[in-house]
Amino acid sequence: MSEANLDADFFVRWLTAVAGLVDREAERLTELDSAIGDADHGSNMQRGFAAVATALTAAPPATPGAVLTTAGRQLISTVGGASGPLYGTLLRRTGKSLGGAPQVTAAELRAGLTAGVAAVGELGCSQTGDKTMLDALVPGVEALATSFDAAATASEEGALATVPIRAKKGRASYLGERSIGHQDPGATSSALLFAALAAVAR
Repeated sequence: MSEANLDADFFVRWLTAVAGLVDREAERLTELDSAIGDADHGSNMQRGFAAVATALTAAPPATPGAVLTTAGRQLISTVGGASGPLYGTLLRRTGKSLGGAPQVTAAELRAGLTAGVAAVGELGCSQTGDKTMLDALVPGVEALATSFDAAATASEEGALATVPIRAKKGRASYLGERSIGHQDPGATSSALLFAALAAVAR
């Protein structure tokens, strides 16, 4: 993994890129959610990350940690359902882990995301294999040890791997066996975080 220093501008560009990807994929996310959820994941994520992009553009925070905590607060206040608190916790805990440093290394970002993902697991009382966003987040963060591109690939593969899994957490778990055969929308949107990260890093 590159040890190039990542500044606040990099993080603003990353989350703005996430907003763009979510906007383009919103319809697909909603289609996935209509099969095993409330059919609102795409619109919820679209609204939340649009608010994030607006806030970061209007008043760009000075540090990577502040960028992430600002984004996390926006998601918690604008995204409905479970996604807002989960994504908000992911970004806020990662930002808190990064502290007030003006620049961070890729390794420090990985350590921060590790803390953020652990917080998501605690909040959702979930783990990998439960057919949740963790199935994309955990392999993505682990693969960051190799490269940003490897993380994007691993998280996408993790999302695809949720198709044959029976959901054990969240709205989809109510469907029991009927949740099998559907890709988890939360894992799918989580993979977009790493796709955007890899694109911006290039």
